[in-house]
Amino acid sequence: MATANRWAIAAAGTVSMACLGAVYSWSLFAQPLSAAFGWSATTTTWAFSTAILFLGFGAVAGGRWQDRAGPRRVALAGALLWGLGNALAGLGVARFGAAWLYATYGVVGGLGLGLGYVTPVAAVTKWFPDRRGLGGGMVVMGFGLGAFLYNMVLRSVPAFADAARESGAVLAARAAGRQASLGASQVAAVTDAFLLSGIAFAVVGGAAASLIVNPGTAGGAPASSAAAAGPDLPPGPAVRTVRFWALWLMLFLNVTAGILFISNAVPIMRELTGVPPATAVAVYGAIALANGLGRFFWGAVSDRVGRRATFALLYGIQVAVFLTVGRVHALWLVSALFAVVLLCYGGGFGTMPALTADAFGTRHLGQIYGWILLAWGAAGVAGPLFVALVKDHGGAYAAALPWTAGLLVAALPLPLLARPPRRRPDPSG
Repeated sequence: MATANRWAIAAAGTVSMACLGAVYSWSLFAQPLSAAFGWSATTTTWAFSTAILFLGFGAVAGGRWQDRAGPRRVALAGALLWGLGNALAGLGVARFGAAWLYATYGVVGGLGLGLGYVTPVAAVTKWFPDRRGLGGGMVVMGFGLGAFLYNMVLRSVPAFADAARESGAVLAARAAGRQASLGASQVAAVTDAFLLSGIAFAVVGGAAASLIVNPGTAGGAPASSAAAAGPDLPPGPAVRTVRFWALWLMLFLNVTAGILFISNAVPIMRELTGVPPATAVAVYGAIALANGLGRFFWGAVSDRVGRRATFALLYGIQVAVFLTVGRVHALWLVSALFAVVLLCYGGGFGTMPALTADAFGTRHLGQIYGWILLAWGAAGVAGPLFVALVKDHGGAYAAALPWTAGLLVAALPLPLLARPPRRRPDPSG
């Protein structure tokens, strides 16, 4: 592995990430679970929020672990835990209810997400010291594309597709005051989807994770020397800097804005355009590809224009979109603006690993970036709660759009505080 090709390492990281990215397909399970077990939308949403919250905790633990032991075993543990969480959810949710789902998919799976996410990001960034944005963006692109691919695969399974269609009819009947329920075979199709997905995530994700190593190593143990230029600040001093908290808030606000939009994109699209639910779901499924592409595109852009300038562009573009989209009602235009938001949401994840490496070096990148990813976990709770509060007071999901623009306006000065330290001249040179 000492002579491993960095593009092969990046490809393995991308495949591993694609398995983890299926978490962003949670909306496919929301209605079937509600129809199967009589749960509210809040009950099903908390499974997703719990997974994202524990992703943050897993990223902290995984970052510290991989800085000490190398990325291979940490990435493998992440893939296996994510697969196990899904499989256990499928095996027990019908018998043990929502608490079981939170404990398995949310806690076990969420910890696996964090371990599996932070590790290839940190490792691949080290393999591309000359093009950190490109390398990091390529890997996290897999996370966004994973949701898109998983959507297509799951919708192509006849039993699950039938259960999903019937779920809509069941929930509509209940809303009209009529008794309705899913058949036993349809409930089994939903739980089997969790079980079989978990097995696939563990096998495919685990195989890809086993190929991920640091540069200059034979078996994935940490390199003995700093492989890339940078200040290489230890985690303790790094967390005490203004730069760290500026980066933390930059990711938190970008994710909060994006996730409150993503988690409610279909109802917002319906409010603005009046299209039927099936049309909104189909259109959003098509533009969801932008989430993955934005991670690669903006990561590569940041290599040319700078990381902080890239984040300023991400914020400014989203402010313009959120202030505009509430006043347009043509489906094609709303869809185009939604795609821009997804590009920018993904772009934050594509740019942040390289920006963190610029600010603190790569020797302790896993642990430092793990702490920054806690912002993602916090935003996974704050975003849905924020939009629910606005919906309750404003009567419509679209009422949250101007408030979202305000959040991003507040974020605009933060890149100024994230300036990397100046390098000191080498006295030996």
